[in-house]
Amino acid sequence: MEELIFRHMQTVREMTLKCLDETPEEIAGIIPDGFSNNIHWNFGHILFIQERLALEVAGEEMELAEKYPEYFAAGTKPSDWKSEPPSLIEIREELDTQTERLQKLRAGRLDEPLPEPFTNRMGLTFRMTGETLLFSFYHEALHLETIRQMRKLIRAAE
Repeated sequence: MEELIFRHMQTVREMTLKCLDETPEEIAGIIPDGFSNNIHWNFGHILFIQERLALEVAGEEMELAEKYPEYFAAGTKPSDWKSEPPSLIEIREELDTQTERLQKLRAGRLDEPLPEPFTNRMGLTFRMTGETLLFSFYHEALHLETIRQMRKLIRAAE
């Protein structure tokens, strides 16, 4: 089952990377009407949240640069950025290597209990490391769809 979970993680990430590669950088900073974030933020948020759910919630050190939470944690938005965030190129590189890195760190450990139950902003409570990792796939897909909708709106406005 673990192999299947990791294969699914790779499949979702390949979809994200394809979407990122197909997104023109000149539209990544646009915030369409009705949104509080842009495409750039969404890709960074996908990266940061998967790292958080796979490692930090399990009581382990995240391996992303310390600057990522200030730009891409839940509740952040580009209008609050006080300096230049990690570039899309940096985010893409991290997204590309994250799945293999997390797979190695979580292999054989998906059934470990979390140090304490974790309740996310949606009110869902997780007790096992595998649960938070699985939820990160759902989270990534939600933001991937948001990015697709944003691209449609931006193109329609051009």
